[in-house]
Amino acid sequence: MATELHKFPPIEGVRWFNVAVLVLTPLAAIYGLVFVPLDRRTVIFACAYYLFSMIGITAGFHRLWSHRSYNACLPLQIFLMLGGISSVQGSCYFWARGHRSHHRWTDTEKDPYDSSRGLLWTHIGWILFKSKLRSGPVDSSDLGKDPLIQWTHHNYFPLAAFFGYALPALIPALWNDPWGGFCFSAAMRLTIAHHCTFAINSIAHYLGSTPYDDRLSPRDHFLSAILTMGEGYHNFHHQFPMDYRNAYLWYQYDPTKWFIASCKFLGLASNLRVFPSNEIAKGALTMKLKHLKQVQESITWPQAIEELPIVTWENFQEESKTRSLLLVSGFIHDVSGFLDQHPGGETYLTRNSGKDMTASFFGGVYRHSNAAHNLMSMMRVGVLVGGGCPPNQAITPSQVLFVATRQQDDRTIPN
Repeated sequence: MATELHKFPPIEGVRWFNVAVLVLTPLAAIYGLVFVPLDRRTVIFACAYYLFSMIGITAGFHRLWSHRSYNACLPLQIFLMLGGISSVQGSCYFWARGHRSHHRWTDTEKDPYDSSRGLLWTHIGWILFKSKLRSGPVDSSDLGKDPLIQWTHHNYFPLAAFFGYALPALIPALWNDPWGGFCFSAAMRLTIAHHCTFAINSIAHYLGSTPYDDRLSPRDHFLSAILTMGEGYHNFHHQFPMDYRNAYLWYQYDPTKWFIASCKFLGLASNLRVFPSNEIAKGALTMKLKHLKQVQESITWPQAIEELPIVTWENFQEESKTRSLLLVSGFIHDVSGFLDQHPGGETYLTRNSGKDMTASFFGGVYRHSNAAHNLMSMMRVGVLVGGGCPPNQAITPSQVLFVATRQQDDRTIPN
C-alpha cells in the first residue's frame, strides 16, 4: 500500500462529492446485507438494473460516444444514455472526453488514469483526489454538438439522483420493499458497477497478455472481461479502438459486442465498424514473432559458416587420425564427443573417421531426422576446400524459418 501511495502525484485537494458517492453508497449496501431481508423480486430487479447500467457504460458511453464505433437510432441512444447515467460515473460528455484523452495520451502524465501511477491511483485515486495532472487535449467537438449529450450534461445531477438512486429504490416499493430497493437495487448495484468499471483503468493495464502490441500497458484477460461486460480485452481495444468489438475472436466473452450486434439485427444500430482482419493478423503475428525471437535468442546455434575455418583434404585426413571427424555436406564434423551416444554404435563412427559420409547420412545407411541434422550442425569444425554441399543443406532445418530483426530507417521524410 505504501508503494502504491508513493506513486501518487502531489495531492492538491479532495473531491468530496466523489468521496461521498464512493463511501456512502457501499456503506448503504453493507447496511442492507446486515439488516434488510432479501426479497427475490428485488434481487432479480437489481441484477436487471445492473445490466442496464453496465450496458449504458460499455455500449453507450464507451463504444458509441467515446469511439463512435457504430451508429444508434434515437430510442437506443436514449436507452443507453439513461443506463450510463444510472451508473453515476459522471455525464457522458465528461466520461467520453476523459476516455478519449486516455487513448490519446496512454501511459503519460496527460493520461487521466496513467497506469504508471499504480493500481490504486488508476482504480480510484484519480477520482477521489485533485492534483496538478491535467488530461491531455483531444477533439471532442462532436460531443459538444450532440444535443442529447449536452442536455444530459447540463442536467446530470438531478438525472443521476433519479436514475441512480431514486428509481431503483421506488420500483421495489411496488412490492413493499423500498429499503431493499435502496440498499440492493441502488447502493449495491452501484458499488459493483463502479468498481467493475474502474477495473478497466486498473487491472486491465496490469493483468493479462499483450497479443497485439506491448509498447503500452493495456492487456487482455478473461477475468477483466467477466467483470466488465466484455471490456477486458483491453490490448485489442487500444490497438483497434474504433472496432465495435473488444473481443475479436468469436469464442471470447464480450456480451457488449453481442448486444450491439443484436441491435443491428433489430434495426436499432447500423454502421458497425470493424478493423480489417488482415491488419489485426499483422499485429498478432508481430507479437508472436517477438516472442519467438526471444525463444530463438535463448537457444545455442551452430557457428556461422563464414566463421568456420577452411580445411584442405590433406589436413582433414591428418586430423581424422587423432579424433573422429566425418565429412557431411561439405562440412567437417567432430563427432568425438558423440561416440557413446550414437544410436548405431561407436564403432560405425570411428571406423569411418576421415570419410565422406554424406550419402550414408542422407539415406544410404539411414535417412536422418531434422533433429539429427540440427544436432550434427553443432559439431561443425570446418569447411572442406572445394567440398560440395547438397541444395538446402547449408541451413539447418531449425534455422530455415529464422526470425530476423530489421532496423527501421531513421531518415526524416522530406517536406
